Amino acid sequence: MKTERVYPRFTITRKGTQWVEQGHPWIYEGEILASQGELQNGCLADAVSEKGKYLGTGFYSQSSKIRLRLISRNANDSFDEAFWRRRIQYAWDYRKTVMGDDLSCCRVIFGEADGFPGLTVDRFNDILVAQTLSVGMEQIKPLLFRLLPEVLRADGQQIAGIFERNDVAIRSLEGLEQYKGWYGDEHPASPVTEIVENGIRYAVDVENGQKTGFFLDQKYNRLAVAKLAKGRRVLDCFTHTGSFALNAALGGAEHVTAVDVSESAIAMARENARRNGLEDRMDFLAADVFDLLPSLKRGDYDFIILDPPAFTKSRKTVGRAERGYKEINLRALKLLPRGGYFATASCSHFMPPELFVKMLRSAALDAGVELRQIEARQQAPDHPILWNVPETDYLKFYLFQVV
Repeated sequence: MKTERVYPRFTITRKGTQWVEQGHPWIYEGEILASQGELQNGCLADAVSEKGKYLGTGFYSQSSKIRLRLISRNANDSFDEAFWRRRIQYAWDYRKTVMGDDLSCCRVIFGEADGFPGLTVDRFNDILVAQTLSVGMEQIKPLLFRLLPEVLRADGQQIAGIFERNDVAIRSLEGLEQYKGWYGDEHPASPVTEIVENGIRYAVDVENGQKTGFFLDQKYNRLAVAKLAKGRRVLDCFTHTGSFALNAALGGAEHVTAVDVSESAIAMARENARRNGLEDRMDFLAADVFDLLPSLKRGDYDFIILDPPAFTKSRKTVGRAERGYKEINLRALKLLPRGGYFATASCSHFMPPELFVKMLRSAALDAGVELRQIEARQQAPDHPILWNVPETDYLKFYLFQVV
């Protein structure tokens, strides 16, 4: 490496070098052979091969197994305000391209997929909701949280404040505390706002809702469900805020039953139905889906939607998760009449697509039905997938007719 560098340096194993050269931005503790220079938690550091070849620069974490998260592979980059402004602008321009005018509720920053390792930023109307999961992003947060509203406002977007949802256990792996609340003094009086997605109005509580307040990744999958729902009796399992159920009702379903184990989720889904004038075609049930499905009869519904929470958050529990997915998919398929419709999803990247497909084949075989695939879908494009970073490819969504 001929260019003189100002950052501490890590020498990486041959295996780690190959991993990075294939495009992955993470360097694990076990792939580090040596370090040079003064290291401070969250600082920028270079990665080089055993032969001294420059591999990239990233944020160092002294607590995480992921010791270095690369943000650039260009030795000429200067990581100043202009660098981060360009990167935010690039992320926003991408959303404008792939989402068109559908920007009032979308993911603005998707971690590694946008070059911000460990940072998620969602937009709900005039509120940005941020989750910071790496110590490097935490260190430069004051800069980023100033630039984000500036870039969006310069494009005519109304941004009233930033709410932090850092109440997640994974922050402890980076040595970071958990908390939630408004960032800075500039913010609305209430953390509750209203969004419109697919023509449906939702109240979003960014302080108490799951994740950042609302699941944006299924936006266009919900539209795909709406197109099939006309005249059908729909069962939406794991409804959360009622989003799939509401899309089905707006799409002309004869009747929709929305089910979730959480009483508060059901209350929110019911309120969202009232907000949209759809309550006359919907009913709501607080129940465990695993217990509910065996109590139903075949033909009660001719369209069933399964959108469960992640059954696995590590590779160690994939086998158990597969059994859970198999159980609910099998029970749902047994309930559907010939010609009925079926939507099913998995939101865990630890559940690989091929295993999910294998599970579905097995469930259909055991249910004695055949599946006619209508669509295989993934997350909305504001959650971009980097092919060299498998962790960004997490949502599996299938639509079938049962024949």
